[in-house]
Amino acid sequence: MADPSSDPLGEIVSLLRPRAGFAKVASGAGHWRVTRELDGEPFYCVVLDGTARMTVDGHPTVQLQAGDFVLVPSLFHFAMESMEREVAAMEGLTAPDPSLVTALPGEIRHGDPEGPANARLLVGHFHFGSPDSRLLIQLLPRFLHLRKAERLSALVRLLSDETRAILPARDMILARLLDVILLEALRAAPDETTLGEAPPAGILRGLADERLAASLRRLHADPARDWTIESLAREAALSRSAFYKRFRTALGMPPMEYLTAWRMALAKTYLDQEDLGMEEIAGRVGYGSASAFSTAFTRFVGVPPSRYGVEQEREQAAAIAV
Repeated sequence: MADPSSDPLGEIVSLLRPRAGFAKVASGAGHWRVTRELDGEPFYCVVLDGTARMTVDGHPTVQLQAGDFVLVPSLFHFAMESMEREVAAMEGLTAPDPSLVTALPGEIRHGDPEGPANARLLVGHFHFGSPDSRLLIQLLPRFLHLRKAERLSALVRLLSDETRAILPARDMILARLLDVILLEALRAAPDETTLGEAPPAGILRGLADERLAASLRRLHADPARDWTIESLAREAALSRSAFYKRFRTALGMPPMEYLTAWRMALAKTYLDQEDLGMEEIAGRVGYGSASAFSTAFTRFVGVPPSRYGVEQEREQAAAIAV
């Protein structure tokens, strides 16, 4: 029976270690357009007033309206523009550049700096502190658009207020708010009933399947257990072949690959804890000895665990230098 106390989604968000970046109010007037090319930086947006169009990394264009919430855990490209199409300039007049950006009191204006706003949005970026963020992000939806997300709108406003404030425990509060925003958004994600089709492969689709959810919760509750496809299939009350096919389709990767990836994500977190020895870490992630763990870790990560911390420090130093 699945362990009801195990929470795979919560554990994934916790390991991602979301950290606040910046938040701002942006508005648009007349015909305006914003395009961004970003290197995997998470993005969120709440529509405060008005309407707009948004296209994210090859997804179909969606219409945004007041109260909508957008989350893109790994953003590489997006375009946002007014619902108004460009109007031909009147004779003798020049229409404002749709890509024009002007700093106004309390907000950033796109398009016409003097016209009435046809959209006002609270937008922000953040980053994941996990060294395994790319792997874990693969399990999350690539683009999440929620209608009338009142709870999320309230949380994002709190996040924005806290970002601008200089108060005690600010970083801790920001981290907790981001955790809650991500979890609230993910658990509110449309399911198969709403979409009319199966959602994209990932942890949400896996947890929506009662059979797979049972095995996922057991795996997360006891990652050190000597799991096999057969034992995981028994937790799901499925045959070995049916479980393998169903798991791979829902999660986007085979069961044992998921298990190894999760163990290595945990191991990287444990390696950051100086009070844990290699034998103890090995035992916590399902390996009988430090040498067996070191071999598996090196094969998966590319460097032995003894060098992992040094490599991470170098990468962080290089990122800061850039």
